[in-house]
Amino acid sequence: MGEVGYEDLVKPTDGLVSRYLNRRISTRISMKLVRLRWKPSPDFLSVVSATIVGAGGLFFAAGYSLAGGLLAQIGSILDGCDGEVARLLGKQSRGGALLDTVLDRFADIVLLYGLAVASIGYLGELLLVSLVVAAVSGDLMVSYIHGVGEKIAGRHPSLIGRVRGVASRDVRLFVVFLSGLLGRAYIGLVVVAILSLVYTVAKTWEVLGFLGEQ
Repeated sequence: MGEVGYEDLVKPTDGLVSRYLNRRISTRISMKLVRLRWKPSPDFLSVVSATIVGAGGLFFAAGYSLAGGLLAQIGSILDGCDGEVARLLGKQSRGGALLDTVLDRFADIVLLYGLAVASIGYLGELLLVSLVVAAVSGDLMVSYIHGVGEKIAGRHPSLIGRVRGVASRDVRLFVVFLSGLLGRAYIGLVVVAILSLVYTVAKTWEVLGFLGEQ
């Protein structure tokens, strides 16, 4: 185990933020965790990371944008630990992958809710509602095109075509982190909505092209 390093734990489907920032931190945390006498289960780590991201949303809603953004990014970093610990301990499972995916979606919805509440007063009601719907829809659609696309194409969509790693969860949470630093939650909603929806359309087109070549 002592010889396992960063390169052994990264995934080819990692987004830009995970590849250049998150993994450099999460892998170190994971390798320390598996050396503990009491080794946390991957499922427990999934719950912890999702709880932290969700808490970020509540902090945004309460008016603490900086804390909300920091929690979103901390949760994003820890989101890599469950899979890393599972690989290090040989405890990878389909059930764990499902739990992680479901918890991530719930956490993201709570986070975007927090951004919406924090944006009240900055945007008109119609625009705010439209942005929230677009951001939540985009968040869910990225996960959907990845899951269904991989099942249909037999290959993860992020590895198909030229559009790669630009709207994955790590990138979206980093956008929220930056909006928290700026104290402008609505910026996070706008960027997440545009980035995720444009990515979904582009990736669907690329997967269709890939399938057409088979």
